[in-house]
Amino acid sequence: MAFELPDLPYAHDALAAKGMSKETMEYHHDIHHKAYVDNGNKLIAGTEWEGKSLEEIVKGTYNAGAVAQNGIFNNASQHWNHMQFWEMMGPGGSAMPGTLEKALTEAFGSVAKFKEDFAAAGAGQFGSGWCWLVQKADGSLAVTKTENGVNPLCFDQTALLGCDVWEHSYYIDFRNKRPAYLANFLDNLVNWENVASRMK
Repeated sequence: MAFELPDLPYAHDALAAKGMSKETMEYHHDIHHKAYVDNGNKLIAGTEWEGKSLEEIVKGTYNAGAVAQNGIFNNASQHWNHMQFWEMMGPGGSAMPGTLEKALTEAFGSVAKFKEDFAAAGAGQFGSGWCWLVQKADGSLAVTKTENGVNPLCFDQTALLGCDVWEHSYYIDFRNKRPAYLANFLDNLVNWENVASRMK
């Protein structure tokens, strides 16, 4: 089954008033994400991964070693990452559900401390990558960061919230101010209902 570029769950300009411009969305979704889809389809054609689910491909090619496998992983994982990313944001500015607030407070001491740790992980990721709020197999919550396209699937974790800290995700709107981009993401862009719905 070939990868397909999903439509955004909102208009390209829906997040503009909250700090993510139409231009950023056009470049990020229509060009960068589409490239992962197109390149991934070319790389998996005729291989053992053709017909596998996206999750199976990400897990199966992670650290596989061969250059071809790494290329498949890079594109498949970034396709998966971006599909989550678009869903984790929204123009509505949803309030944080009580269940999520309680879980974050129990895990980090407060919601504010969670946001501080999450932003620090994203700002501290050297080069390209992602920062995540994950739920581990034992049910506990943690903030992590990953390089390039590596994601929580690789570690059998559930991604509750992820933020793309590749420069293409923020440079048009925030230039080199990654911490400001992360603060805006947490304060204005996250769809907290979506995050809560991912908890097991």
